[in-house]
Amino acid sequence: MTATAGWKVTALYGAAITLAEAADEYLSTHRVANPNTHRAYASAIDRTIAAVGGRDRPLADVGDFGIGDALTLLWGGCAPATWNRNRAAVASWLTWCTTKKKWVAPAVPAEIERRRENVDHTKAVSKTKLERLLSRRDLPLREKTLYRMLYETAARAAEVLSVHVEDLDMENRRAALTSKGGDVEWVYWESGTARLLPRLLRLPDGHPDGTVRTRGPLFLAERRPVPSRRPRPEHICPHTGRPRLGYDRVRILMDTHLGLDPHQLRHSAATHLGEQKVPLQLIMAKTRHKNPRTAMRYTRPGGEAVAEITAILAPPRRTH
Repeated sequence: MTATAGWKVTALYGAAITLAEAADEYLSTHRVANPNTHRAYASAIDRTIAAVGGRDRPLADVGDFGIGDALTLLWGGCAPATWNRNRAAVASWLTWCTTKKKWVAPAVPAEIERRRENVDHTKAVSKTKLERLLSRRDLPLREKTLYRMLYETAARAAEVLSVHVEDLDMENRRAALTSKGGDVEWVYWESGTARLLPRLLRLPDGHPDGTVRTRGPLFLAERRPVPSRRPRPEHICPHTGRPRLGYDRVRILMDTHLGLDPHQLRHSAATHLGEQKVPLQLIMAKTRHKNPRTAMRYTRPGGEAVAEITAILAPPRRTH
C-alpha cells in the first residue's frame, strides 16, 4: 500500500472518531499526565465539546468556526488569562488530533487570538492590609481557610486546590502536593491555617461516616455535580458527594471577597519574607522556585518596607 493510500485509510478511520473518543485518547497521553494540567484541560475540552454538539458528534463534522464560536461563547467575556488558558487547552488537543493521529479535525481559527495579559509587577499587598482582609468575620469558613493556606504556604493556587485530606500532616503543619513539574513536595503553614483546618474537616452531626472527613479533596465546591458533568472519582469527596473546588471559581470568589487574584497571596508572602531580610535561598525553598531570577522578581519590596527605609534619609535630629 502506498503512503498516499495509507493516509486516506487513516483519514477515513479518523472521520468516524467521536469528540468524546478523541478527547479521551488525548487526555490519556503523557502531555497531560500532571493532575493539575489534566483537570484543567479536561474541563476546557469537555465544555467545548458540549458547546459544539455533544460527545457523540463526529470529530470531522466540526468546523473551525464552530470551535471559534464555542470558545467565544464560553470564555469570551472572561479575563485574558482565563481566555488564554482555555483556548490553549483546546488548541493543543486539536493540534494533537491532526498532527499525531492524522485525524480530520478542526482548528482554532486564526482570528481567535491569544489576548494580551496585563502584567502587574506591584501585586504584593501590604501585610497590614492583608491581615485585615483575611481576618474579616464575614468570610465563609472554606474561603477563609483557603486564603490563609495560600498565603502561609506561599503555594500556587492550583497546587493547594489539588490537596487531598490524606495529604495533610496536621501535627507538623504541612501537606504533600504535586508541584508544577509533577514532583511531590511539601508545603508548610502556620497557626492561622492550623486553627481553621479542623473546623473545615468537620462533618454535620449524625453523619454516617463519623465526625470528620478522612478522604477526598480538601476544598470542595458548594453543590454536587450534575450527572452530565460528573468528574472522575478522585475529584469527588466520598463523604459528601461534592466535587473539588475549581480554580476559576476561586478567582471569582477572591475577587468578590478581597478584590485580589489568587496569585497575589503567593506573591505577597514572598515579598513579606524578603522585607524581613529572609535570605533568597530560604525564600526559594519556601516558594519552591528553581531559578533565582524568578524568585527575585517575586520578592520586590513593598510600600511598607520602602517607607521604613526612607527614615534613614531623614535629616539628623537637632540637639539642644
